[in-house]
Amino acid sequence: MLKQHLQFKLSQKLSPQQIQLMKLIQLPTQAFEQRLKQELEENPALEGGKEESINDDLDADFDNSSDEINDNESINTDDINVDEYLSDDEIPEYRTQANNYSSDDEEKTMPYAAGTSFTQHLITQLNTYRLSDEEHDIAEFLVGSVDESGYIRRELSDIMDDLAFTQNIYTTEETIQKVLRIVHQLDPAGVGARNLQECLSIQLHRKDKTADTELAINIIDNAFDQFTKKHYKKLLQKFNITEEQLKGAISEIEHLNPKPGGSYAGNNRIVEHVVPDFAIRIVDGELELTLNGRNAPELHVSREYNNMLKGYKDTKEKSKSQKDAVIFIKQKLDAAKWFIEAIKQRQQTLFVTMSAIMHYQEAYFLTGDERNLKPMILKDIADEISMDVSTVSRVANSKYVDTPYGTKLIKEFFSESMKNDQGEDVSTREIKKILETVIEEEDKKKPLTDETLAGILKDKGYPIARRTVAKYREQLDIPVARLRKKI
Repeated sequence: MLKQHLQFKLSQKLSPQQIQLMKLIQLPTQAFEQRLKQELEENPALEGGKEESINDDLDADFDNSSDEINDNESINTDDINVDEYLSDDEIPEYRTQANNYSSDDEEKTMPYAAGTSFTQHLITQLNTYRLSDEEHDIAEFLVGSVDESGYIRRELSDIMDDLAFTQNIYTTEETIQKVLRIVHQLDPAGVGARNLQECLSIQLHRKDKTADTELAINIIDNAFDQFTKKHYKKLLQKFNITEEQLKGAISEIEHLNPKPGGSYAGNNRIVEHVVPDFAIRIVDGELELTLNGRNAPELHVSREYNNMLKGYKDTKEKSKSQKDAVIFIKQKLDAAKWFIEAIKQRQQTLFVTMSAIMHYQEAYFLTGDERNLKPMILKDIADEISMDVSTVSRVANSKYVDTPYGTKLIKEFFSESMKNDQGEDVSTREIKKILETVIEEEDKKKPLTDETLAGILKDKGYPIARRTVAKYREQLDIPVARLRKKI
């Protein structure tokens, strides 16, 4: 049996332009420049830089039939209003607006130094050793397995299997172990170790023998677990030594490099450079916000494409090829104007959002004291600027701001709130800063437990539980009391 009924349904659909805008907003400056370059390459109707001859209006209203541009067959060229794409206005609207952008809009590229890679540096050293062909191949394979920190984090059995499958080298674990000992002789000291204990032991064995190094070797080789857990009393009893002797051995160990790969000066890893999207300066006691000029490119619609439309308009006899051409031109012009409008909206959204954050955290930006950071969540800023929380999130998650106190990730200014003993809302960032300061000033011979820290914070007016102290301590990457202990 068939039934008919009416159903009202509310749904939200995003236009292609809205989707494009959201994607542009979340891009940081460097990624935005790449996206801009891609669009300029893909759309010949879009041009960058200043126009030599200005005869187009970038703010002409979009053609009402623009939704049809994806389907060439459905476009009737007789319905295209060419006049909407042409204008006699000699000064486009964007030339009459003042911008609050920094002057840092020149193209900057980072040169990369050429040199020898870490792996090649190790292979070059191998050539100074007398090795059989098989041993040399195994040594090269081992060197190729060294990671950026200088470790070989694989079992010898796995390496043996890989040699057989990928290099057609059938060998034994004993032979690999023998060749590995040769790799351990390479510089920097400690390279090729399979764990931290072996790395430290290799470095100690290559140092000049003194009482302190001999004891340090003994501790690392025979009591590494007790050393890492800082069971100093057990170490004193095990080796029958004084505290001064233990201090000397620990000092030797502390001067070793736990990541020998990072010490290679010629290691040409590409360093990611952060380009601030905003800059905040203090001028006459007032905060001044600027948007990086690289986020405000000069774009305009191609004059040649406008001339093509003029030619089409003036032609009385319009051939099919000319109609096909004007459809293509219309598509490109619409896409160019959409993109230019999206860029303008992006600039406005970024500036408005960051301006709201700056004024919300004015006390911090004027002093640089993290204890002045107010509790602030995404919804606070979204309500302030009447935008969606997701939009604020896109701005905060991937953007940086250059402040008088360094370059900061914007999302770091957001934090939850909790009440102090006066019933006032305080930022969890403020509590973490105080916790960090208390731990820095503690007696390292008797570091404070989480329970004690919770009591100190309570005395300072922040009644939080021990487990909350533990959570904040872990977020600050601070170890437990036992591991902070020094002899």
